[in-house]
Amino acid sequence: MALLSSSPSLSITSPNYRYYASRRLCLYPITATHVVAPNLIDKSSLIISETSSEDQLWAAACLRVRSFHEFKPSTFGIQDHKRYLAEREFEALKERIAGKRTGFNRVSCLNATLPLSQLLSLFDDDLCAQCKFSENGEDRVVVGTLDVNQCTNLPDEITGKKPEGIEGQFARGYLSNVCVAKELHRNGLGYDLIATSKAVAQKWGITDLYVHVAVNNEPAKQLYMKSGFVYENDEPAWQARFLDRPRRLLLWLGLPGNQNW
Repeated sequence: MALLSSSPSLSITSPNYRYYASRRLCLYPITATHVVAPNLIDKSSLIISETSSEDQLWAAACLRVRSFHEFKPSTFGIQDHKRYLAEREFEALKERIAGKRTGFNRVSCLNATLPLSQLLSLFDDDLCAQCKFSENGEDRVVVGTLDVNQCTNLPDEITGKKPEGIEGQFARGYLSNVCVAKELHRNGLGYDLIATSKAVAQKWGITDLYVHVAVNNEPAKQLYMKSGFVYENDEPAWQARFLDRPRRLLLWLGLPGNQNW
């Protein structure tokens, strides 16, 4: 299954980085020859965890740039532009995790990583060069990433309805910047990331978890709905036109402990 890219409107300078959610949850076509066959990777070496390590956050920022943007190879200064975008996301990500963004009670970056040695044996790609980091003497690659946000709403996005009142300030959360390296789509990494994000959200006391998805992004909708999310609301057409992005849906998931779950 081709995967999503669930990034927020990534004006990386706004509280919710401004990659228009259209790009956040936007599907970019890739040829089958670029995709590793399903179940070819060794899941026993997969690690999914929260991180505040700058090296790993930088690798996650680079993966988001290559997932949420399309670049023409002939574009002048393309490498400088990619680095500029990665630096902006990196700095914004650090600020969000450090609690310096107004409106966010807590933000965590979850990364799925694999050993560099395993990926080099599968293909020779810039993924290994761009999204690599070292930890405990081992070279690993960020192959999937997302943010868990504890907050009442994400800027420029449809706001969830549950729970109501003041409880929504700490019991409501959103997933954002969900993406998996295009070479590794159809290997279940998106499901693994979301499963871990549920555990993190529940640990924080979140009872109502939301995610936004573009209406035309069928693979992403399938991923979320198979993970337990259901439809709650959709974005008005005028708002999508104003923000110059595809209209999107708001999906809801009740976590254990929620009386509606």
